[in-house]
Amino acid sequence: MNKKNLELLGLSEGASAEDIEQAYSALKAKYMEERFLDGEAGNNAAKMLGKIEVAYDELIAELNEASSTEEEVGSGNAYANVEQLIKDGKLQEAQRALDGFNERGAEWHYLQSVVFYRKNWINESKKQLEIAMRLDAGNEKYSQAYKKLSDKIEHDAGRGAKTESVYEAQDMNYSADNQMGNFCSSCIECCAINACLNCMCNGCCN
Repeated sequence: MNKKNLELLGLSEGASAEDIEQAYSALKAKYMEERFLDGEAGNNAAKMLGKIEVAYDELIAELNEASSTEEEVGSGNAYANVEQLIKDGKLQEAQRALDGFNERGAEWHYLQSVVFYRKNWINESKKQLEIAMRLDAGNEKYSQAYKKLSDKIEHDAGRGAKTESVYEAQDMNYSADNQMGNFCSSCIECCAINACLNCMCNGCCN
């Protein structure tokens, strides 16, 4: 925090918003009364009113900025945790973590899209990506993921594949037999879809 502003209000480093408010209020009352004094004393009091006003505004702004930074760091750590859960294949835990967020910005919708993709809920995954792109237009990571997902949808449509939706497949975990049935009808199809899956997951965790 600005040392000169703190000294002007008679405060030390680490002062809280309440400390700043109390010091400012006390000094403001003092100088408001003294500004009516004759001569230099009144002039100095008027000058000090302006100085403490600026000091107060700047200190409060610093505290607000620091608080916002801490919240952003906290959200970043939480998102990194979700990414790791997805990478580890712990989709239920990842979904529970996402459900616990109060603020649901672009990154939240992107990660929700990845979870849906891993569950093979392709339509829902696309919708979440579209929301992420609306909230953070121009984000290259979201745009690339959307292009890969659109390519997969077009590829599946071309071979007549049916993608499950959240309403048709409530089970988050697929058995080995199901995975074989979905992805290994031919070596070419297996490689193509796995490539899409790898791109999507790598996009999440980079």
